[in-house]
Amino acid sequence: MVRPGGLVRTLVLCGLALTALSFAKTVNNKTIVTYPSAFAISERVADLPIDLEMFPGREMPEPRPSALFRHAFRGPWQLDPALQTEVLPEVGVNQGVSFDGIGSNGWIPSDSNLAVGPNVIATIVNTYLSIYNKTGTLLSGPTNLPTLFAPIGGLCGTEYIVDPIVLYDRPADRWVVAGIGDNYSGSYGECIAVSTTNDPTGSYSLYFFSFGSTLNDYDKLSVWATASNSAYLATYNLFPQNGSDSADLCGFDRAKMLAGNSKAAMLCQTTPTTEGSYLPSDMDGPTTPADGTPGLFLTWQNNNPGQLYLRSLKLDFASGKATMSNPTTINVANDNLSCGVGFGTCVPQPGTSQQLDTLGDRLMYRFAIRHFADHDRAVVSHAVENGNQVAVRWYEIYDPAGNVTLNQQGTFAPDTTFRWMSSVAEDQSADIALGYSASSSSVYPAVRFTGRVPGDPAGSMESEASIIEGSGSQTGGTYANRWGDYTAMQVDPSDDCTFWYVDEYLQANGYYNWSTRIGSFVFPGCGSSGGGPAISFNPASLKWGKVLVGQTGAAKKITITNTGSATLDITNFATSGDFALVPVKASKKVTPCANGSSVAVGASCVAKVSFTPTQTGSRTGDLTFTDNASGSPQSVPLSGTGK
Repeated sequence: MVRPGGLVRTLVLCGLALTALSFAKTVNNKTIVTYPSAFAISERVADLPIDLEMFPGREMPEPRPSALFRHAFRGPWQLDPALQTEVLPEVGVNQGVSFDGIGSNGWIPSDSNLAVGPNVIATIVNTYLSIYNKTGTLLSGPTNLPTLFAPIGGLCGTEYIVDPIVLYDRPADRWVVAGIGDNYSGSYGECIAVSTTNDPTGSYSLYFFSFGSTLNDYDKLSVWATASNSAYLATYNLFPQNGSDSADLCGFDRAKMLAGNSKAAMLCQTTPTTEGSYLPSDMDGPTTPADGTPGLFLTWQNNNPGQLYLRSLKLDFASGKATMSNPTTINVANDNLSCGVGFGTCVPQPGTSQQLDTLGDRLMYRFAIRHFADHDRAVVSHAVENGNQVAVRWYEIYDPAGNVTLNQQGTFAPDTTFRWMSSVAEDQSADIALGYSASSSSVYPAVRFTGRVPGDPAGSMESEASIIEGSGSQTGGTYANRWGDYTAMQVDPSDDCTFWYVDEYLQANGYYNWSTRIGSFVFPGCGSSGGGPAISFNPASLKWGKVLVGQTGAAKKITITNTGSATLDITNFATSGDFALVPVKASKKVTPCANGSSVAVGASCVAKVSFTPTQTGSRTGDLTFTDNASGSPQSVPLSGTGK
């Protein structure tokens, strides 16, 4: 029976057997069925007020420690067997746009993440949503999330929405916004909005699913678009007011939500109390999971011995049943918990004794899965300790829904800088990109990334690059240790090559003054086998030393090569900042780049740039190319110092 109103969660006994998968055994657990206790249609996001209100210094509830934190091995430090020791060249990508997203609004931390559609980007933080085009122009927002959810009132429309997530549902060409409804007085639930069309600035179907007095902490959602019983998968760490902690593995009825049906159910199974902080499988690429493939859920179960647990959840919305498998153990390299305990604060910053939290007792969002001709490939990452600093451990897993194997793993710690709060994804050519925060006693918290191509040694990443370097430390308050909670690396569906990453940084020392940065980049060889052009730059950046203000430094040359398999058409290229293009003289060996010109496969053109500082100090800009290659527009960083 379903109780009317309020909490509408029922239990259904089930024990269905999975076949043709590695999850042969199942647990006889209870399906928790929850129906929406509120439903409405929102106004168009574009018509909602732009909300720049500063909240009076609110701390987002800190994620509770995970099950791993409670039972992890904390013996003496040991050498990380997955530590990368080979130093590879600088990551061979072409950087695209880079711009600031939503800034601080009185909440801490940011919980920044994003979703990418064919033409626009949706980014979300505590507690705002904004929509940008792919050159960084703001199209709508910032929109306060309770304003979006106002028509359903309650915890979603009149209270606070925390731990927000935004998704792009590629097969349906729709958008999903979700977060925890929290009144800070002991009532909790999940707020979900599904766009009624492919326009993220349009209207949304609004749902509220109550968890009563149980905190549904650290919610993570994903798209799992099987032909039947397709779902928006979700995971929660459960903290009841009375009782033992555990986790819910859930699926929302995607088909009904896309149709705006007010009776869309959520089916959940609860894990043992020794498990938690699972991530749901999130599909990347154009190929949907084979029909009947259950939702997949992964957690970091043990650090010594190193173990990941993989569970499946087979959903049947017609009968209201969800069947959860026993965990499949994926053995990985042992590791040391970050900050010595995993759920600790130890990341240094310049000029202060205030340290930052790593949230190093769980996998970091996302658990991304992409279909290839030979395997389904999944990637995921988390923070570990390496000697005296925190590093990023990453994994590539083959066939997580079948004969699962660990293909490769690595720990990225190229120097003494701390790296944490990571997110990882894989493009159509099996290039892997890993984004993260970086900080040390001499490096302000920065937004950086690394990556690899299939030809790189297994378990290795190329040397890192920067999206933006911070210029301030987070200081001055009770919650100044809070950082990120999660970030997001996504792949652009328009080409399945361009990576987009968002993370937080500070422009100046302070408290409640974080900024977010959104950056894109592409591996030049991605998609080239498919017959398209690809652009590469040599060198990857241009740097000048000190030049007197008002004087022009020597011009520097950059070579642009078409490494793809079709003609490269350059529409436009230009500089920004204190930098200018310099004419290039044509010769038998040199072809100048020109607006409207074409570059044959394997051919190159040359551009020159000069630097004339307009004031003292660090000066930066970009050389930007607009063309028909993947990742357009691509940008080459320019930098110099005025004196």
